[in-house]
Amino acid sequence: MSEFDDQTPLLPLARIEELRSLLHRANRFYYVEAEPIMSDSEFDRLLAELARLEADHPEAHDPDSPTSRVGGEPVSGFETIAHARRMLSIDNTYSIEDVVAWHDRVVKALDGRAPRYVCEPKIDGVAINLRYESGRLAAAVTRGDGERGDLVTGNVRAMDSVPLVLGDDPPSILEIRGEIYMPDDAFERVNADRETRGEQLFANARNSTAGTLKSLDPAVIRARGLRFCAHGRGEIVGLEAVATYSELLDRIRALGLSVSSRTSLCATIDEVIECIESFGRERAEVGFGTDGMVVRVDDFASQEALGETAKAPRWCIAFKYPAEQAVTRLLDVGWQVGKGGTLTPRATMEPVFVAGTTVQHATMHNIEEIRRKDIRIGDRVVIEKAGEIIPQIIEPVASERNGDERPIEPPAECPDCGGGVEQEGPKLYCTNPECDAQFRERLKWFVGRGQMDIDGFGEKLVDQLLDAGLVSHFADLFRLERASLLTLERMGETSADNILAALQEARNRGLARVLAGLGIRHIGTSAAKVLARAFPDAQALLAAEESELEALPDFGAITAKSLHDYLASDSARSTFDQLAAVGVSLESEQVSRSDDSSVFSDQVVVLTGTLEGFTRSKLAEQLESLGAKVTGSVSAKTTLLIAGENAGSKLAKAESLGVEIWDEPRLVEELSRLRS
Repeated sequence: MSEFDDQTPLLPLARIEELRSLLHRANRFYYVEAEPIMSDSEFDRLLAELARLEADHPEAHDPDSPTSRVGGEPVSGFETIAHARRMLSIDNTYSIEDVVAWHDRVVKALDGRAPRYVCEPKIDGVAINLRYESGRLAAAVTRGDGERGDLVTGNVRAMDSVPLVLGDDPPSILEIRGEIYMPDDAFERVNADRETRGEQLFANARNSTAGTLKSLDPAVIRARGLRFCAHGRGEIVGLEAVATYSELLDRIRALGLSVSSRTSLCATIDEVIECIESFGRERAEVGFGTDGMVVRVDDFASQEALGETAKAPRWCIAFKYPAEQAVTRLLDVGWQVGKGGTLTPRATMEPVFVAGTTVQHATMHNIEEIRRKDIRIGDRVVIEKAGEIIPQIIEPVASERNGDERPIEPPAECPDCGGGVEQEGPKLYCTNPECDAQFRERLKWFVGRGQMDIDGFGEKLVDQLLDAGLVSHFADLFRLERASLLTLERMGETSADNILAALQEARNRGLARVLAGLGIRHIGTSAAKVLARAFPDAQALLAAEESELEALPDFGAITAKSLHDYLASDSARSTFDQLAAVGVSLESEQVSRSDDSSVFSDQVVVLTGTLEGFTRSKLAEQLESLGAKVTGSVSAKTTLLIAGENAGSKLAKAESLGVEIWDEPRLVEELSRLRS
């Protein structure tokens, strides 16, 4: 039985709510955090169960159910924009019989006419929409929630595999959907480099691709060798004569866009089945992650006739291959220290060949996962690799135990710094905030856009500064001198001057940004703003009692104790003292001095839709400086929704709850009154 199955029978409506909660969480971890908590087949099985229950119980209809959304949410840190045409998901199946049944439905819907199909490998990467205007790349947008996605044009422009200018005679508007992915050899290089630096390894090439695409340093994109492959269309103006998908592929290939070399045009369903089975025998050799075969109706007119559901087109289906498994012996378990001090177990096994490569390491997630599966050192273990380069241990082969196997014990101290270790939930943490293994990742977080926002600092520069011994503490950033910067590889005088100017500007970000940037456990951007509203400066915060912290909005006993323990440590006081000594402001800025008479005071605000005069992040900061709390979802606690153009489900939910709704002119009017 899967860990995600209900262990005791639930009434149908209770099971519906349980599944919705679990699938929403799984979506977020897969698309936002890039840390899947379940396999694709597990997700699809639970989604199918939910769809059956909802069909049987229409009274439980919810427009926000996972069955009626594409999946995923835009990651923070980038501007989000609306898609001209929705980016849909594709329904999955795991049997040839289901593919044949889908074909029968298509034929019936087309009045008995059997269409031609196009088959192409389903690449395991990150979905992207490339928009070309007059032949030039104008925008690159991730799928996001299907309606809106993240604008990542600058990063995509750094990819050699994406043409910036199309070939001769391009259409006036061409939106091509496709997949950004990382080839196996590039993925192995990235993980080898991370292992050398003592960083947590990416679990698979898709996670590595997602993390790379979110990097604020385009040089990282170029260095990691991401690829693009086209597999669909968005808005197109100027190719009206192109009547089929296969013709479109030929046309965009001629324009310089990459398409799959393994695309097959099939005249019958028997040819489709042969294509699926043939690729299943070869896919381990293609050199990049694939997890299925996409089958679509070729003719665009037939696609239009077949239409789509709220989630997926009816003219397309994805056959998913079963995961390849192998059995080997578990030799040892090591513990890697990640950002925030998380200790992640990593298995070392006897080398085994699976899904095209020889593997020796596997992720084991956390100590509770190890205990739940009762995995022991010396066990023969089943490993699975479903489109992933680093496999996962599925289960031990308990029947082959001889009594020499040893339980896996959690480490008593941090393997990097020797600091204390404590368990919180299923995870283990190093409690030493000065742990060297944590500091590299914390420093990259500290300089990021949502924290101290130090322009010009990417992962590569942080690595250079640490490797050169120029930085060993957050405060050392603000001690950097022009001469020392010029000793770094490829650092010119202009770049050095720009970095020093950015550091000078960052000194005045204020207490909320500093707290968000330090990587204190449980203290993200929202919690940091709550603290900055409650305490005028760092000294007041350091003197706070645990009870004061627990009384803050959205602070519980666990967060309050964890924060109080940190603030009481010598390292915390040293950190604040050193930052103050280099001129970093530790006072609460506007966020703690909001006008109590402001119309936004104590409002719980949600932003949705496209606002022409504002970026989402800047507007959120402005409203919070005026006393509002800005959240990402509509609930019973929401008091105000600000809705721009193309507002979607959040607007409908706010209307159903009776939440006050403003459009952009009303927002501008209220802000103008405050300035007058």
